[in-house]
Amino acid sequence: MQRQRTGNTRRSGPRLLNAARQRRAAFQDAWRSRLWPTPTLGVVLAIAAGLGIPELDSALDQQIPSRLADYIFGGGANAAQEVLGAVATSLITVTSLTFSLTLVTLQLASSQYTPRLLRTFAADRFVQRTLALFLATFVYAVTVLRTVRGGSDGGAEFVPQIAVTVAYLLAMSSVLALILFLGHLVRQIRIETMFEQVCADIKSTTHRLLDRIEDRREHDFTPTPPDDAPLVTAPASGFIVQIDAQALVEAAVEADVVIWVDRAVGSDVVEGIPVAMVWPADPAAGVLDDERLASVRERIASAIKTGIERTATQDIGYGLRQLTDVVVRALSPGVNDPTTAVHGLNSCSAILCDLAGYRLGRCTLRDADNSPRVVMARPDLPDLLDLVIVQPQIYGSSDPVVLARLLSMLRELAWVVVLTSHRRAIADRLRQLETATAELALAEPDRQQLATLTNQVREALDRRWSPS
Repeated sequence: MQRQRTGNTRRSGPRLLNAARQRRAAFQDAWRSRLWPTPTLGVVLAIAAGLGIPELDSALDQQIPSRLADYIFGGGANAAQEVLGAVATSLITVTSLTFSLTLVTLQLASSQYTPRLLRTFAADRFVQRTLALFLATFVYAVTVLRTVRGGSDGGAEFVPQIAVTVAYLLAMSSVLALILFLGHLVRQIRIETMFEQVCADIKSTTHRLLDRIEDRREHDFTPTPPDDAPLVTAPASGFIVQIDAQALVEAAVEADVVIWVDRAVGSDVVEGIPVAMVWPADPAAGVLDDERLASVRERIASAIKTGIERTATQDIGYGLRQLTDVVVRALSPGVNDPTTAVHGLNSCSAILCDLAGYRLGRCTLRDADNSPRVVMARPDLPDLLDLVIVQPQIYGSSDPVVLARLLSMLRELAWVVVLTSHRRAIADRLRQLETATAELALAEPDRQQLATLTNQVREALDRRWSPS
C-alpha cells in the first residue's frame, strides 16, 4: 500500500529542485555554452527587419516629416546600393576576422590552460552578441539591397531611406563593437579573468543546489541498502550531467520504495553498469514484484541524464576540476609557471572555504511523512579537498612555494569549517603533506617555513591564529 500520494511529497533537509526548474537550468546552460544560438537568432531578426523596414518605407513614402528627413539617407538608388554593398562586404570580412580571433582564443585556452575551459569561453555572452551583431548587419544589408530599384528599367525608382539609414547605424555599431571586442578578448585570455569566471559558476551552482549549515550536526541518518537490493544500471555511457531529484522522489513514493543513487553528478558511467539500487520501504513487504521493479527502474533511468562532457548545472566539483587542471598544467615542465599555479590554488582555497558553509556529502530526501525516499550521492568536503590537493602536491612537490600555498589553504579551510568530520579530513591531509615534505631535499629556510605553516594549520584546527 502506498504511504503517500505523489502530490504530497515535500522537501526535507537538502534542497529539492522541481523538474521545471531543473529543465530550465539545463536549457539555459546548453544555450549559453554554444556559440551558434545567439548569432542564429540575430540572423533571423535581421532577415525580418530587412523585409519589414522597406515595407515601412513604402507605406510612408513621402510622408516622412521634414525634420526627420534631414537625418535619414537622402541619396538615390545607386548611392543606396553602394552603401549597402559596402556595409555587406566589410561586415562579412570583419565577421571572418572575429571568428578567427575567437578560435585562436579557444585554441590557446585549450593548449595553455585546459580543454575543460572551452565551455566557459564558448559561454561568453559578449562574444556571442558581437558575432550576432556582425552577422545580423551583413544579412540585413543584403536583404535590404534586394529591395532597392533604380528607374533605368522603366519602373519606378524605390529607395528605402529608413532601411538604408538603419544599415548605416548598424555598421557604425559594428565598428564600435569590434573595438570593444578586441579589448574584451584581451581581458578574457588573462588567467585571472578565467579564474574569476570559473569561481562565479561554482558559487552560482552551490547557492542554487545546497543548503547552508545551520548547526554543527553531522549528516542525517542514511538508510543502508540491503545486500539483495535490486540494481539499476546506467542508461547510457558518459558523464552524469543531471539528476531529476523530484522525479526520483515521486517514483519512490508511488512505488513505496527507497532509491539509492550511488553515483554523483559529474561521475563517469558506462552503459549497463549499476548506478542505483532500490528496495521496498517496508521491510515486511518482501521483494518487489517484476512489474513494479521494471516501472521503477525505467523512471530512475529517465531521471539520470548523461552527456559527453561535464557541465556546471548540477556538478559541484566541476569548477574545482577546471581550476585544478590549470594548476597542474602550470606545474608541467612544458609550461613551468608556478605563479599561475599559486593563483589557481588561491581560487581553490576561496571556493573550498565557501563550500565549507554548506551541507555536502550524501543527502537523504524524505516524503511528507518524513520517511527516507531517495539517497543521493554528492561529493563531500574531504573529496573536494583531495581533488584540489593530491595532484598539485604530486606535480609541485619540488617547489616550496606551491607546498607553502597548499599548507596555507589547509590553514584557511581549518579556520572556517564547522563539522568535526571536516576537521578530521584536514588533519589527515596535513599529516600526508607533512610526511611527503619530510622526504624532500629542501633548503633549510624552506623547510623551516613549511614547518611553521604546518604548526599554524594545527593552531587553526584548535581555533587559534598566530601572526604570519
